[in-house]
Amino acid sequence: MRLKFFLVFLTILFQQFLFASRLNGQSWIFQKERDGIKVYTRNEENNPVKSYKGEMDIHTTMEAISEVIGNIKSFDWWDVSMNEINVLGYEKEKFIRYYLIYDTPWPISDRDLCVESLITYDSLTGKRTVRATPLTGVIPEKPDLVRIKNYWQQWTMQITENGMMHITLEGSVDPGGNIPAWLVNMVITDTPINIMRKVRNKVEG
Repeated sequence: MRLKFFLVFLTILFQQFLFASRLNGQSWIFQKERDGIKVYTRNEENNPVKSYKGEMDIHTTMEAISEVIGNIKSFDWWDVSMNEINVLGYEKEKFIRYYLIYDTPWPISDRDLCVESLITYDSLTGKRTVRATPLTGVIPEKPDLVRIKNYWQQWTMQITENGMMHITLEGSVDPGGNIPAWLVNMVITDTPINIMRKVRNKVEG
């Protein structure tokens, strides 16, 4: 009997190992470079919407970039389609919780999103990370809005050896509703370019 349970345990462990290997084995595929921003995409396990990654090096400091990314006073310029932004909670250099409503063109229903961004800083490597994921159980869903539930985004910032700031933006968003995944994937590479270009303009002036 013990041998039977041991074999079952090994089988489950092996399956989990294979799953983790497949998940970690997925690599970023380079798509294009524009204005010094390199863009990659990759397929994710059990998700029809691809993830994106943008990378760029800019002349700035950690203090300056932190004033733009992860600062509750700088949300209004992120996206012109935002017509409501409410900060639900904030602790400097730790977290930000906020609620957004996106105005989308007819006949697509407007979207809303409830987010928590966790801010971490590694004093040994000098790496700063801002990771945003959906915040549930705070704002009830509204009948006239489509709630974005499948979403994540992460900023990573670190000074390079030549004194430049290396910035990485990764993420994935499924707008939900009747917008097909293939349509989202068609335009996904524009997301990091548009956002990172705005960030660079803010810090380099």
